[in-house]
Amino acid sequence: MALNVSDIGEKELIKYILSQSESIIADDTAITDFNDTNLISTCDMLIASRHFPEGMSYFQMGFKAVTVNVSDLAAMGADPLGFLLSIALPKDLDVNSFKQIIEGVIKACEYYNIPLIGGDTNEASEIIISGTALGLCDNPMMKNTAKEGDLICLSGDVGLVALGFNLNGQNIYTKRSLEPYARLKEGKIIKDAGATSATDITDGLASELYEMKPDCLGFMIYEEKLEISDEYKRLSADLGLNYLDLLLHVGEDFELLFTISEDNDLDIDYKVIGEVNTSDKVEITLINGDVREIENRGYNHYVS
Repeated sequence: MALNVSDIGEKELIKYILSQSESIIADDTAITDFNDTNLISTCDMLIASRHFPEGMSYFQMGFKAVTVNVSDLAAMGADPLGFLLSIALPKDLDVNSFKQIIEGVIKACEYYNIPLIGGDTNEASEIIISGTALGLCDNPMMKNTAKEGDLICLSGDVGLVALGFNLNGQNIYTKRSLEPYARLKEGKIIKDAGATSATDITDGLASELYEMKPDCLGFMIYEEKLEISDEYKRLSADLGLNYLDLLLHVGEDFELLFTISEDNDLDIDYKVIGEVNTSDKVEITLINGDVREIENRGYNHYVS
């Protein structure tokens, strides 16, 4: 019986594409030799019914389309070079809404200092925005090059967006879900400080940890070091949701997850959540001291 794409999911589809390509691709980006440095290239497609939560304005849609692409540049420690925008729109979308999308794109490009340099338009039954971000980087950070004894770190809080997807009203959680930001400056600082590996959190902390784990090494993180607030736990419980599931398995935080030697001079706010060991597992030590292997589960196109 023939397999459908939903039977294997996005990551297996990507593995097949990579197996057919001779390009060097790391994380969600391609790395190409270019004028004594490296050209970093990435693209992300956003579909209204799947990627834009209820309540998101047209301006916020445009801004997010840039953010998701720039976040991949941030994970490599790259300097932005240019952004290309391809957008498909329903033919009955009013022109003012289109203008708001483009205003969001332009403002995001200004915010990240990445010029809009081209693109394409087409017709579709719903809004589809596909962006391509280009950057330059001498020594890009790779995803699965952590070393034994490294610290596992985050550039900020995770799980806020996941909770925001499930809440109504004006609060920090819904704001983060509607207005995500890429950690572009932090990525360059982390790279210059000697981070041994890095990625951005798009599909959930658990999924990214498994993507980053080198062969024969393991990751141990600690619930206590994630600094989960009592309010977060209460709101999750009120919604009938498990707070650790939200934090580990949803994503779209666009914070940077990275590993770095304990002996470092990193000069930004960040939190240490664990360390690299030789267990060959991805585990979490819970508040009560129990150790649990983390399930390799996150957002997955065609399956989620």
